[in-house]
Amino acid sequence: MKLHFDTDYMEGAHPQVMERLLETNLEQTVGYGQDDYCKQAKSLIRKACGTEDIDVHFLVGGTQTNSTVIDALLRHHEGVLAAETAHINVHESGAIESCGHKVLTLPSHDGKVCPEEVREYISEFYADETYEHMVAPGMLYISYPTELGTLYTRQELTELHTICGERGIPLFIDGARLGYGLASEACDITLEDLPRLCDVFYIGGTKVGLLFGECVVARKGLLRHFFPLIKQHGALLAKGRLLGIQFMCLFADRLYTAIGHHAIEQAMRLKRGLMAAGLRPFIDSPTNQQFFILPNDLMDRLARHATFEVWGARGDKETRVRFVTSWATRPEDVDSLLELL
Repeated sequence: MKLHFDTDYMEGAHPQVMERLLETNLEQTVGYGQDDYCKQAKSLIRKACGTEDIDVHFLVGGTQTNSTVIDALLRHHEGVLAAETAHINVHESGAIESCGHKVLTLPSHDGKVCPEEVREYISEFYADETYEHMVAPGMLYISYPTELGTLYTRQELTELHTICGERGIPLFIDGARLGYGLASEACDITLEDLPRLCDVFYIGGTKVGLLFGECVVARKGLLRHFFPLIKQHGALLAKGRLLGIQFMCLFADRLYTAIGHHAIEQAMRLKRGLMAAGLRPFIDSPTNQQFFILPNDLMDRLARHATFEVWGARGDKETRVRFVTSWATRPEDVDSLLELL
């Protein structure tokens, strides 16, 4: 039986989530997120975020969430600023462009955008007398953690939010792996900080212990007419209570926090072991995604016993790979992988 370190959504769901879904399976509730479970889950999330002055919406998947939020925030002539490595630019099959919006790319610095480069892009855009003939930067998209497992500092987030506020555009944070970012020892923010550090973000569930589901948290009144947009994007679940029940499980007994810390603990054990084996990281990630450079012969031998993701094209002699831990990663699986090395 192979070891699996491909990604953080290979298993179904955390046992507590599955148990609660089974317990409530034969209950009858109204649909489309109007049930009491969704209302209770939203209340728990507002409490976790430390404010009532937010709107909370449940959607099904990450790509749907990104495309729906971005479509809601942008006008027809506007595009979204993002790092060239951003998920919406690289791995979402043109979902944003299919909605009629262009992804305006910025240089990637270990997966992050530089605040000054954001400011410079917007300033240079409006300094061009022909700017009305071009796609305007209507918002900024970042992810936390980034696609390379790195984290923005509180200072960087503050600077980005300030710049966006000065230019009148919203800052949107993709939080597909937010739970793992917040659990990292390198993280200097909390969930309560996020409503003050951006205009809208989402709490990812699919990669952090749920069967499916993402939770959008937005500044009150920002996402106007969002419900019909969710439906237009195919992200409105008729059996909405399935989302409410799952997010209730995540936030009722701090399961979200426990899941994050477990994944990070195993990732750091794996990172230390890989480095002790003489392997060098491609990037220094403090989160549950670990990127290393492996000699091709070692990579091929290891692939007979374990699965992981080749990150980019195969090199002539060595190749970048990604190992990912999750809520379900067992310590003995990390031990076994390191023994194979």
